[in-house]
Amino acid sequence: MSQAYCVKCRKKVDIKDEQSVKLKNGKPAKKGICPDCGTKVFKIGG
Repeated sequence: MSQAYCVKCRKKVDIKDEQSVKLKNGKPAKKGICPDCGTKVFKIGG
C-alpha cells in the first residue's frame, strides 16, 4: 500500500482505493482517496 500527502489533513496517509495511472509524459503515478477525510490524493512515481 502506497502513501501520499493529504493537503487537507497535512500528513502522509495510506491511499484508499488506489489506482495506477500514467501521466501524459509517460511517468507512473498513483491516485486514490484519503481514508480520514475523503479528499482525493495523488502521488507521482511508481
